[in-house]
Amino acid sequence: MQTFTPTQEAQIYRCCRYLLGILRVQMEPTQRRIVHQWLTKAFEQGGFEQTSTEGGLSTGILAQLEVACLVARELGLNAPSILSVLLYRPYAKGLLPISEVAELCSGEVLRLLQLLNRTSELYQRKESISSENFHNLLISMAEDMRVVLIIIADRLYQLRHANELPSSEARQALASEVSFLYAPIAHRLGLYKIKGEMEDLCLKYLQPKIYGFIQRKLRETKDVRDAYIADFITSVRSALAPHLDGIPYEMKGRVKSISSISNKLKRQLFEDIYDIFAIRIIVDVPLERERQVCWQIFSIVTDLYRPNPERLKDWISIPKSNGYESLHTTVLGPGNRWVEIQIRTSRMDAIAEQGVAAHWKYKGIQSDGGLDEFLASVREALESVRDQATAEEEKRQTLESSLLTLKAREIYVFTPKGEILKLPQGATLLDFAFAIHSRVGAKAIAGKVNGKNVSLRHPLVNGDSVEVITSPQQNPKQGWLSIVVSPKAKAKIRQLLRAEEEAGIAVAKETLQRRMKNRKLDFNEAIFVRITQRKGYKTLTDFYRDLTHERLDLQDFLNLYEQELQASSHTDSLPSIGSARSAESFISPQEDSSNSPIQTSEVLILDRGLTGVAYSLAQCCRPLFGDEVFGLVTSRGIKIHRMNCPNAPDMFAHSPHKIITAKWNGEEGATQVAHIEVVGRDELAIATNISSLIRKEAGVKLRSYSIHSEDGLFHGSFVLYAERREAITPLLKKIRSASGIKHAELTYKQ
Repeated sequence: MQTFTPTQEAQIYRCCRYLLGILRVQMEPTQRRIVHQWLTKAFEQGGFEQTSTEGGLSTGILAQLEVACLVARELGLNAPSILSVLLYRPYAKGLLPISEVAELCSGEVLRLLQLLNRTSELYQRKESISSENFHNLLISMAEDMRVVLIIIADRLYQLRHANELPSSEARQALASEVSFLYAPIAHRLGLYKIKGEMEDLCLKYLQPKIYGFIQRKLRETKDVRDAYIADFITSVRSALAPHLDGIPYEMKGRVKSISSISNKLKRQLFEDIYDIFAIRIIVDVPLERERQVCWQIFSIVTDLYRPNPERLKDWISIPKSNGYESLHTTVLGPGNRWVEIQIRTSRMDAIAEQGVAAHWKYKGIQSDGGLDEFLASVREALESVRDQATAEEEKRQTLESSLLTLKAREIYVFTPKGEILKLPQGATLLDFAFAIHSRVGAKAIAGKVNGKNVSLRHPLVNGDSVEVITSPQQNPKQGWLSIVVSPKAKAKIRQLLRAEEEAGIAVAKETLQRRMKNRKLDFNEAIFVRITQRKGYKTLTDFYRDLTHERLDLQDFLNLYEQELQASSHTDSLPSIGSARSAESFISPQEDSSNSPIQTSEVLILDRGLTGVAYSLAQCCRPLFGDEVFGLVTSRGIKIHRMNCPNAPDMFAHSPHKIITAKWNGEEGATQVAHIEVVGRDELAIATNISSLIRKEAGVKLRSYSIHSEDGLFHGSFVLYAERREAITPLLKKIRSASGIKHAELTYKQ
């Protein structure tokens, strides 16, 4: 059992009296008696034995009492927080009746004890404490900001008693941890007193020479500085008195913290630091008069002493992002010494000294990120009346709702090496794999979370230890996009899928070329593109994609291509249509009816003014004005085909009764609308060149055109007005011979 010195016994007595005074207001006598019994029994059973700790809560009964006092006095926390500090060590050692704790304290104390125990486990991962995300993980896992405040109080206590640690290395380790982790959190919480004390003590143990130098300099100049401050305050008070009649105010001097002076020493000599001390003028006025009175005081002081305009800082009109409000100026005081003046109200001073800034930040002054927004609401939850049950419930709900806002955004997990990774809420094992490296994500097949085998879909939570299992045979899947939630993972999966698709398309192209070579088929790009479009493909990429995934019968496609290629060769062997006669001089050839395939005497005159007969030009051969044509009667009207249409033999063989003679009406061919379909290389000036050729051709006018690019090919559709057929033929030849043109085809529509 622990033994105590008289000094320690006196300190224990003072702590107990202070805590009882607070708990007497918030707890019933029966509750206090039961808690006393728990503590007494735990002490007798060794629940508070002093042990060596590295990063965890201090374990001695005196340490626990002093931390509880600090939590109550300097942080203003209430009974549940105080009890959780006192009962933590017995709880961690299993010496508390859990069910009784929950019943006696409405479960709130037990919840805080559980959270304290969980966060203390983080410190077992010593390599992760130095991670920049550790403070976010700590706050996220704590779930209740009171847990973080308790840990801050404990670290402050340990810093105050760091001289009792056995070695300088232990003191430096403690100071490094506090400087890196807890001092910034205290600053964000608006706990400026605690933050300043933490930074000074950290400097004391991390840089003792600098700390000693500044301390010695301040001690040497103390008497002179105190006398100067007293004289300056007297003169300013005399100037203010006539103007602030009836308005309570106070003036006091303050010396900069040692850590703040240390930062200035990095840029200038100690003797050149003219704001080592400052005069603070604090006035007590209503909120609506704050700005007016502060600027009035500023005017009086600057009339008395010459100000330095470059040192004016107006944080009243525009407060700092952490909520700090004050009006700063620097004046040339007696003896030609620069003196910093801080002008603020009682409310502003309370905010600056006690950390209420978070309340005002929460009210509308936004900061830089979710952590700041979360911490901002904590101060609002901790201020106001503390001895009312309704107020306590309201504060608890505020804490929990603020926490949910933070938790909804991100989680923190451990790598096998103990590093901490930040992931969005809902992240899976696959998100983690891509966060490690894209190569790890691409080859991931499964993983382990907290030592248990899980799939790629397994959702992660705060504090998980995650390991990824990979396989060289694994490749990204399209379905992975529905598994991941992080933007990085989604973008990388899409990139990998595109790369895989491009590789598959390259293989498909090579396969097609090889099969065409085996069948001794020449490649005609125009025919190839036309067949793919007939198959319903808008782009060649879609065609090759289906070919890669075997959704297309390549043999069937090549058969169709071969037929089109043969038909094209047959058409090219016929006499050129460039010498076609004009419509006015066109005379239908008188052929021997016995040799004609058309066995009907009916003749359809193709005239734009024809009524009662529905006809259209067939798309398979696209007949032009002046071509030798025939009509095929179908359920949708009469289709006009060229006599040399590739499908004509089948029509004459199987449907001779549906075929009728057709002739063009020469009088109606004065003005024709023609469409030229062009395919070529996707070059910058190709559309301009074609348009220029059209404009230079006599008897032809450009009505409109449309262009688009797919798979490196230019596709253009040019609509023309042509007076006669002879004007189109030379234009078409010029377009076909133009640079970059692979195919040009003419269609006529009446």
